[in-house]
Amino acid sequence: MSVIYILLAISIVVAVGFFIAFIMAVKNGQYDDSYTPSVRMLFEDELVKDKTDKTIQTKKNKN
Repeated sequence: MSVIYILLAISIVVAVGFFIAFIMAVKNGQYDDSYTPSVRMLFEDELVKDKTDKTIQTKKNKN
């Protein structure tokens, strides 16, 4: 039974360690995305073009 307590204590210490490492990574900007905002405007035209193609297709289907 004492082995369960030891394993439980070790797992809690490891979990707290990973949580602290995650918090430090977030504070240091590890997960900041600096690439997507600069490229977003390049792909925006494709989304607008898809929407206009769909409206043209629906107009053709109605006639």
